[in-house]
Amino acid sequence: MRLQHMHLLLTLAETGSLRAAAEVLNVTQPALSKSLRQLEEEFGTALVLRSAKGVRLAPAGELVAARAASVVRELARAKEEVDWHLRHATALVTMGLSPAAAILLAPGAIARFSARWPQVRLRMRDALYPFALRQLRAGELDLAIGPLPVEGVGPDLVVQPLFDSQDVIAARRGHPLSKAKRLKDLVDASWVLTGPSGGPGDPVRLRFEAFGLATPKVRLECESFSTLLGLMPRLNVVGIMPRGFFDRYGPRTDLIDLPIEDPLPNTTIHIVTRADAPLTLPARRLLDAFLQEAREMRSAS
Repeated sequence: MRLQHMHLLLTLAETGSLRAAAEVLNVTQPALSKSLRQLEEEFGTALVLRSAKGVRLAPAGELVAARAASVVRELARAKEEVDWHLRHATALVTMGLSPAAAILLAPGAIARFSARWPQVRLRMRDALYPFALRQLRAGELDLAIGPLPVEGVGPDLVVQPLFDSQDVIAARRGHPLSKAKRLKDLVDASWVLTGPSGGPGDPVRLRFEAFGLATPKVRLECESFSTLLGLMPRLNVVGIMPRGFFDRYGPRTDLIDLPIEDPLPNTTIHIVTRADAPLTLPARRLLDAFLQEAREMRSAS
């Protein structure tokens, strides 16, 4: 399977037409059809399904295209890295950050990195759990920083813990339950679920059942802690958020953390990379900057 075959398959998937794919690849349609036949003979199965409406990838073609996309991306990154090495060209590193990581680690790590690598352009994306791992696997991110699913991740990802984020239960100032000290006082409260079920912002993580209590009902769902900040100051709801996030933004939005005496969980923040895709040199140095920032944060605490 040659590189031109990979581009052929990816272009067919994108255009859905042999004629359009031939135009994009600047080849004749007979030449493209011949290359496609050779590719299907190599795999011993049909990779493309033809119909009056055009073409689409067969299940086997989708499997091959997914691998081909990874190869094409990695070759593009290799070229970028060689260009940078030879001519100090501008390189790009894309990182996905959870809110806690963005607040606690990113400013110091990025300042540390940029002082040594000013020619490297950084792209920081809000990476909501657990979608960041999907983006990482798809090659849309070089690195991802955030919590992990309860079930963990597969062997295709490399995980390094960075720091533990203590959770707090927050509410608006003046909330009727603002002086609650035990979880049992919050069973009948209106709760917010931030992010996916089972994630860091799910009240299920507080394990009410361990205290012989019923799990409270969720009345409001938010996709991110940023959305939660916009809603919570005006509503009589309670929700979980990372201590670092609360300390930075809670007082500014007139929120308080409830003085709960029962133990609350921690959320461990990890830095995650792909096992099958070596990082570029700039990306490795950015990873090192985040690891160093996390070590200094732990030492200072």
